Amino acid sequence: MAVTTKGIDCAVPLTAEKAKKMSAAGMRFACRYLVPASMAWKRLTRAEAEAITAAGMKIVSVFQRGTNDAAGGATNGTRDGKAAYQEAKLIDQPEGTAIYFAVDFDAQPKDYAAIEAYLRAAARELPGYFVGVYGSYAVVEEMSRRGACSHFWQTYAWSKGRLSHAANLYQYKNGQELADHRVDLNDGLGNEGWWDTTVRNVEKPVNSQIDKAAAEKVIGVLGALWTASSDKQVQAAAHFAANSLRDAAGIPRQ
Repeated sequence: MAVTTKGIDCAVPLTAEKAKKMSAAGMRFACRYLVPASMAWKRLTRAEAEAITAAGMKIVSVFQRGTNDAAGGATNGTRDGKAAYQEAKLIDQPEGTAIYFAVDFDAQPKDYAAIEAYLRAAARELPGYFVGVYGSYAVVEEMSRRGACSHFWQTYAWSKGRLSHAANLYQYKNGQELADHRVDLNDGLGNEGWWDTTVRNVEKPVNSQIDKAAAEKVIGVLGALWTASSDKQVQAAAHFAANSLRDAAGIPRQ
């Protein structure tokens, strides 16, 4: 059996004291919200991220306004991707980590095209970051099959007891009390895309000498690697490398 890592997600921010108590209870990560300032009651701040890190836990970033914004397709994805990028930079979330977007409803096959468009549009607004999706077994399976994003956080809700092999995180129980705080319980299953405040972003110089045609050839090789591999970590690395080349050569991200 694979080793799992215990963690929580919660809407209300954690104090330093509560983060320490959760760490002492065996929690090793906390999933928290990147949201606009108008939703300050649930918004992750740099100070909270530092408190979580100081307690010995990692941070998983998730963006969510409402429950079904993903059903709005690319228009909402562009809007939310821009907002998530602004929040990630504000709290200094390191590049190369993940930002999950919530599909917090019982999505049906009729919704899948819009969800895919939402995720792809969000990704175009998030240079340097991986994009993940939170949702049911069916959403995780379908978005993984479509290659709509690279990270997957499955909830037990609407999943009918099934767990996707693509899942990097699994939310298995809601509405629990821990350290006098209301939380949901999660397992980390590997390649979660989490981060902490010990690594800070630095400005990267743009190499204007990278030849576009040469970059496209290498991107093609990376795409073939992504297609041929069933290893999610290999796929994530290939996706990140390809988009880094696109950025350096002035090619639009995918």
